[in-house]
Amino acid sequence: MDRRQGLSVRLKLTLSYAGFLVVAGALLLAAVWTFLLRGRSDSFHLPARSDFLRVFDTSNFGPVVFVPAGILVLAFLLVFGLVGGWILAGRILAPLLRITDATRRVADGPLFHRIRLPGRRDEFRELADSFDMMLAQLESHVAEQQRFAANASHELRTPLAVTQTLLDVARNDPDHDICELVERLRALNTRAIDLTEALLLLSRANQRSFAREQVDLSLIAEEATETLLPLAEKHGVTVETSGEVSVTVGSQALLLQLTTNLLHNAIGHNLPDQGMVWVNTSVRPRTVVLTVENTGEKLTSQLVSTLTEPFQRGTERLHTAGHAGVGLGLAIVKSIAQAHDGILTLTPRPAGGLRVTVQLPAASAGTRAGDDQP
Repeated sequence: MDRRQGLSVRLKLTLSYAGFLVVAGALLLAAVWTFLLRGRSDSFHLPARSDFLRVFDTSNFGPVVFVPAGILVLAFLLVFGLVGGWILAGRILAPLLRITDATRRVADGPLFHRIRLPGRRDEFRELADSFDMMLAQLESHVAEQQRFAANASHELRTPLAVTQTLLDVARNDPDHDICELVERLRALNTRAIDLTEALLLLSRANQRSFAREQVDLSLIAEEATETLLPLAEKHGVTVETSGEVSVTVGSQALLLQLTTNLLHNAIGHNLPDQGMVWVNTSVRPRTVVLTVENTGEKLTSQLVSTLTEPFQRGTERLHTAGHAGVGLGLAIVKSIAQAHDGILTLTPRPAGGLRVTVQLPAASAGTRAGDDQP
């Protein structure tokens, strides 16, 4: 929420207490001035030193008059101070009470509640806006986790249900081709294993439970390209790798998985013939960049924005036997990039296909290989 700059809470408290003390002091001086000027002329003048000493001389005023009047003045100042301080503190701290109430409501209920504190920007309103932003991110994260759990349950249930159906058919039909049944069960079991491993890898990346070392993205890109080159040749996709030495700090295994997933996705979602994939590494100030770009069908920005969600697929995949995806490729890429404090950017190409950019922090000169970082 955009706000105009207002007075800070500290300045408000300072001005409030200073003003209160000035008013209280003025009342006290007025009371003392009145007693000091008893028996003097009515003309305005500053009291002399002897006038102040007269306060302690009860013969000038008489204890019967001065003491009760002084007690009344002090009692008035005490009541005035308590009431005034209570009102001022309540007015200044009212936003904090509203934030506290919102925190309790969120703790006991849904996450859609927001504070939306009105007024100009100060410390309390910045805190309220930060709290609202945190709630929005938390609500989005919880919703994403709920969708992920539902999708994962569905994806895991599908091969099990198909397996059950195949076994029931084989039991009711003894003459059924056993070899075909075994092959289909093997394919379903492989898919379930791949999905489980992908879920475990995704969980590992989210937890950041891995050792960090210096990793050259250019070497990672070459290794991933060599691994998937037979798959690319099988489907007529040409892979071109270029770039410079790009050193970052992280897990070599996870970064290799990130690059492999991007390259596999670029090959799988490509033109059926004469497709192209470009893999490039580069160095920028404070960051290193891995870019994977491929030809393919034209994609909309709205579709591209959903590709990193678990179990989301873009265009129709090429039939890559033995390399069937489980819908977690880009979700794993996103988690690995975030675990390495990186930024993942997906952009549709005007001519068709996708351009994926991963920016990672560059390794500093003082970074030692093998250092563990949280």
